[in-house]
Amino acid sequence: MINSRIKQLRKCEGLTLEQFGKRLGVKKSAVSLIENGKNGVTEQMILSICREFHVNEEWLRTGNGEMYRSLSKREVIADFMGDVLNDSDDSFRVRLIEALAQLNEEEWEMLAKVIDNISEDCKNDKQ
Repeated sequence: MINSRIKQLRKCEGLTLEQFGKRLGVKKSAVSLIENGKNGVTEQMILSICREFHVNEEWLRTGNGEMYRSLSKREVIADFMGDVLNDSDDSFRVRLIEALAQLNEEEWEMLAKVIDNISEDCKNDKQ
């Protein structure tokens, strides 16, 4: 049943009723009522859950398929950037993105070489 899958998702995400509800814009009591089968799940709630947690809609509705949908590289980056924008201005992630945004083409090429070298070293260490 969809209510048990919502509870399963919340627990997989490691969220309390309050945290889960906050991400969906509802109170913890609303989440509790849904999880316990006392309230139905609206179409809007289903869409919100799928969007917020990258849940496979088919799995949420029917239990078929994988819980999470695969994200494209651009979706992963967009999610990360959304998280970064919510960080404080002095967080490492914000400072890093700000520094990257100021690189010129030559500096990007140098950075790419450094990253390639690190990746190659990691591959060699694993062998």
